[in-house]
Amino acid sequence: MTSIRTALVGFGISGQCFQAPIIESVDGLDLVAVVSTNPDKVNTFLPGVKVFPSLETLLSDCDAELVVIATPNDLHYPMAKLALEANRHVVIEKPFVIDSENGEKLIELAKQKDRLLSVYQSRRFDGDFLTIQHLKNCNQLGDIHTFYSSYNRYRPEVKDRWREQDLPGAGILYDLGAHLIDQALILFGMPDSVMAHLRNQRPGAQAVDHFHLVLSYPDTEVILHGNCLSTAPGPRFQVFGSKGTYIKYGMDSQEDDLRQNKGPWSTNWGLDPVEHYGLLTDSNGHEQPLKTFKGGYEAFYQLIASAIQHGTPLPVEPSDALDVIRVIEAAYQSEQRGCRIELSRSTT
Repeated sequence: MTSIRTALVGFGISGQCFQAPIIESVDGLDLVAVVSTNPDKVNTFLPGVKVFPSLETLLSDCDAELVVIATPNDLHYPMAKLALEANRHVVIEKPFVIDSENGEKLIELAKQKDRLLSVYQSRRFDGDFLTIQHLKNCNQLGDIHTFYSSYNRYRPEVKDRWREQDLPGAGILYDLGAHLIDQALILFGMPDSVMAHLRNQRPGAQAVDHFHLVLSYPDTEVILHGNCLSTAPGPRFQVFGSKGTYIKYGMDSQEDDLRQNKGPWSTNWGLDPVEHYGLLTDSNGHEQPLKTFKGGYEAFYQLIASAIQHGTPLPVEPSDALDVIRVIEAAYQSEQRGCRIELSRSTT
C-alpha cells in the first residue's frame, strides 16, 4: 500500500526532535514537506524534503494527505482549521487547543469534512504508564484510592521563549500538565471536580511554572504536580490500592533519546534501565522490583497510518483531547475563584 504523504508544520524543538524522527520511522508515512521560515535548517536534517514558507502555500502547492501541526499553542486552532478546510487529515501536537470552544469547532469541522483529527499525546506510550495501565487492568493493585503523578524539573532561569511568556496557552500546565491530565483521564475517566493551585514561582516568571491539581472521583483522589524548581524530581508515580502499591522513580527515556538523535532504530529504545524499575508492594508488605513495559512513541503514528488506510481507531480521539483542555480550563477557574470546580464529561 502507498505510504501516506505527510507534511509537518513547524520545525522548532517539537518538529525537529519529537515529530520528524518518529514520523520518518513509520513505514506507512512519507514525510514530504515541512513548513518553516528556515529552509537551510530543515534541509540539514531532512535533505530532499520540500520546505514551504507558510501553511497556505503548502496547502495550495502540496498534495500531502496528512498535516502535522507542531507550532506554538496559540496557532493550533487556526492552522488545524485551515488544514481541515483543505480536506487534509490533521494531527496536532499537544495540547489540542487553548480553549474548549475552539476544540469543539475543530471536531465538528473534521466531521463535516470526513477527515481524521487527532492529538499527539506521546506519553500514552511511555513504558511506565503502560505498566500502570497493565497493573490497573489486571487489578493487581486492587481498588486504587490514591494516584500521584508528578513531573518536576530544575530550570531556575526563565528563558526568553514563547512557552514562558505571558501568552495564551503558555506555561507548564498546558505543556507538561496536558500529559499528566491525559494519562489520568485514560486511567480514571473525567473527574467529578478539579481543585488547583497555580503559581508563577520563579523570579521573573510570566507564565505558570508550578501546578498542583487534585482531581476528585467517587472513590479515588488523583494528584498531579509539576514545577521547575526541584533539584531532585522525586517519584514519577505513586499508586496506592487496596491490594498493593506501585512507586516508580525516573522519567521515560524516549524524550531524552530524541534530543540526542536517537529513536526507534536505536538500541534500547523505549527500555527502562533496571535501576528505574518500579517497586511493587503487596498487602503483606512484600516488595519486588517490577520490570517496566517497553515504550514506543512510534506506535502513535503507526495507529494514525492504520486509521487513515484501514479505518481502525485513532490512537487519541479528539473528544479525549478536548476533555484535557476542559480540565485545564477548570484548573485556571479553580485558581482564580479559590474553590473546587465541578465537571461533566464531554458529549462531543
